[in-house]
Amino acid sequence: MPTKNRPAFITFTGADDASLCKGMGELSAKYPVEWGILVDRDQAGRPLFPTAKHIDRFRSQGVRLCAHICGSAATDIARGANPTLNLAGFSRIQINHGREGASDKVVDAVRRFANIHTVRGVLQCRDTAFPSEANGVDWLYDVSFGEGLRPTSFPPVETDYPFCGISGGIGPENVEKTLDELIHVAPDTTFWIDMESGVRTDGAFDLNRCKEVCERVYGKTL
Repeated sequence: MPTKNRPAFITFTGADDASLCKGMGELSAKYPVEWGILVDRDQAGRPLFPTAKHIDRFRSQGVRLCAHICGSAATDIARGANPTLNLAGFSRIQINHGREGASDKVVDAVRRFANIHTVRGVLQCRDTAFPSEANGVDWLYDVSFGEGLRPTSFPPVETDYPFCGISGGIGPENVEKTLDELIHVAPDTTFWIDMESGVRTDGAFDLNRCKEVCERVYGKTL
C-alpha cells in the first residue's frame, strides 16, 4: 500500500556514473522522480561527484535534474558572485554553501543567481520550522548533509509556498514510517523528500533501492 503522505516527487541524490542512465530513465517514466546531481569542479570524478562527461549523459536523458552545487562555486554564489556553470538541463539548483544556515543576504544572492539561469533555487534549513516565507526559493530541511543522520523530529510541513523538502537518514527501510508517522503535512501542502546515503549500497548509487523507495511511497503502479 502506498503511504498516506505522498510527496510531489522524490529526489535521489548522488548519481555519479552514466551507466545509470537507462535505469534512471525507466524509473523516471514510471514515478515522479528528480535526480540530484552533485556538482563540484574540485571533486569531479570522485564517488558522488560525476565528471562533466557523465553530467552531459544525464542531461541528454531528458529526466528531471537538480544540480546540488558544492564547494567554491556554492560559496561564490552565496556571496553574490556569478560563477560560470553549465546548468543546461537542470530545473532546480541547490546551493550547498555551508551548515551555518542561510542569511537574508544569501537567500537574495541565490534567488538572483537562479533567476539568471531560469531555474528554481533551493536552500537548506535546520530549524524546528520552515521559514515563514519562501522568499523566492525552495527550502529543504537538512541536518544530515548526506551523512545519513536521522533527526529526532521533523518540522511540520504546513507552508503555503510552492515546495518544501524533507531529508535526513531516509531510505527504503524507513520511508513509510517517516512519511506516515514522523512527517506531519497540512492538507493541500506540496512537499518533496530527498535521500542520498539511503540509496547507496557499499558506497555505490543503487537504483534498486531507489525503485524500492518509489514502490513503498507510490505503490508498484501509479
